Amino acid sequence: MKVVWAEGQQRSGRLGATIASHNAAGAYLRAGSIPVNPNTDRQVAIRNAVRALTIDWANVLTQSERDAWDVYAANVSWFDVFGAAIKLQGLNHYVRSNVQNVALGFGRLNAAPTIMNIGAAELALGCTASEATQQLSITFDDAKVWATEAGAFQHFYMGLPQNASIKFFKSPFRYVVSVAGVTPAVSPLAATAPWPFAEGQRIWLQSRIMRADGRLSEFAQVNFLAAA
Repeated sequence: MKVVWAEGQQRSGRLGATIASHNAAGAYLRAGSIPVNPNTDRQVAIRNAVRALTIDWANVLTQSERDAWDVYAANVSWFDVFGAAIKLQGLNHYVRSNVQNVALGFGRLNAAPTIMNIGAAELALGCTASEATQQLSITFDDAKVWATEAGAFQHFYMGLPQNASIKFFKSPFRYVVSVAGVTPAVSPLAATAPWPFAEGQRIWLQSRIMRADGRLSEFAQVNFLAAA
């Protein structure tokens, strides 16, 4: 939990079961616990990708490449849980931009973006699903620039199916499929669902767009009821 202390106050260390600390984004509180080792394939892949990218930041990227990511970070605002605009570090953006592609086996970009934004999220995301086929039919705007851009991708993720009455869902999500811009990307896209589902269940679908220059959008998200 992120917190804002009264002016002049500081907290650091453990008090009972609560740990107070801070990072570049500000002060926060968290529960003290023994870390649990993630054991799903996706958790392990993401963890390994973050580790590899952090090592590469120090040992593979040149100083000029690190400087370019720092310039990008200084020009791109990020919003914390309170909606306040903050600045991340170049390392944060390097990992953020590359971790999905590395985890999925699409390689990485060491050169920082020179356009100072994170790129636009998908605005036309839609989906239907059939219990009979266990297939998703994903729709998106294939007239956007990324959809014909070599090196660009849109990654799609499906949430664990829920009862129809559920209106809010945070996690877990599983990877469904990626569509590459160079193909070019064509909507609608058929994909096999990573979770089994039944008619009438509510399904969430997320996507994010990775531009060829390394800009990674926010998530777009829709939910819908599965058909027969």
